[in-house]
Amino acid sequence: MSVATVSKVLNGRADVAPETRARVEASLERHRYRRRTRRPAEATSQVHLVFHEFDSAWAMEIIRGVEEAAAAAGVELVLTQMGGSHRPSDTWLDLIVGRQPLGVLLVQCGLTPGQQEKLRRQRVPFVAVDTDSATPASVPTVGSNNWNGGLVAARHLLELGHRRIGMISGPEDLLCSRARLAGFSSAHDEAGLAMDPSLVRHGTFYLNAGYEYGMELLRLPDPPTAIFAGSDAQAMGVLRAARHLGLDLPGDLSVVGYDDLPVAEWMEPPLTTVHQPLHDMAGTATRMLLDLAAGVEVPTSRIDLGTELVVRASTAPPRPAP
Repeated sequence: MSVATVSKVLNGRADVAPETRARVEASLERHRYRRRTRRPAEATSQVHLVFHEFDSAWAMEIIRGVEEAAAAAGVELVLTQMGGSHRPSDTWLDLIVGRQPLGVLLVQCGLTPGQQEKLRRQRVPFVAVDTDSATPASVPTVGSNNWNGGLVAARHLLELGHRRIGMISGPEDLLCSRARLAGFSSAHDEAGLAMDPSLVRHGTFYLNAGYEYGMELLRLPDPPTAIFAGSDAQAMGVLRAARHLGLDLPGDLSVVGYDDLPVAEWMEPPLTTVHQPLHDMAGTATRMLLDLAAGVEVPTSRIDLGTELVVRASTAPPRPAP
């Protein structure tokens, strides 16, 4: 290989054949090459925020948190969505490396080990805002305590006197969904009660899943008197299903959401929900990224912020049996 070709690969230039780039990167990895100099002063003052998709109020809370922290540091924010993909393409990564940003923030999308190594070699730090709890230990991460969120939601409903409690979680393959369900189950164990698995559904975190599974649960011969939804959007769907069936809220049905989005307090009735500190998670991750970009060693590679219950008017004790 010529010096010029290796230099192009090291600097993230796009004008290198894929086969040649792969051979150079394999050699760099084999020899554990690391740049000895600091990143150039002319690197752009930009942070790239990458979503698998941002089509919800949940995503907007993260964007606001990142933008606020970035603005305070005088840094520009660039938004990218992957069109639903949870893995950036190598072509996109080459473009990012060529722009030399201060760093990359990842939300519900991850990098392959090879992509991580490429960014490290170019001294482009990256941090995950992890709502899924499944980011590898090698990736600096800011997340939240999903298990505790499920625990406090179920504990609240059990303390009100509910015994048939449904749950509409998120996708079963997401660790955050399983962690919330585990916390939900632990609250039942704590109360000396068995959780009824026939009252558990796995949704998508979107409103239509809350409506669909809410209707399904509420049409059971012995329906639940309370439902814990894995997101505020799904809780909105449950509230709509309950009204469609002529149920009184919260007299006939108590509902708990998850996230505590700004819209939660404006629902009718105002939604009891688990506060997931999305804004703070995003801000903390941004500041961690900027520290890494400045060469500051962060004390820990993972930070989990607390979750807590916010009680409003959508929950109440169940009606006495006739």
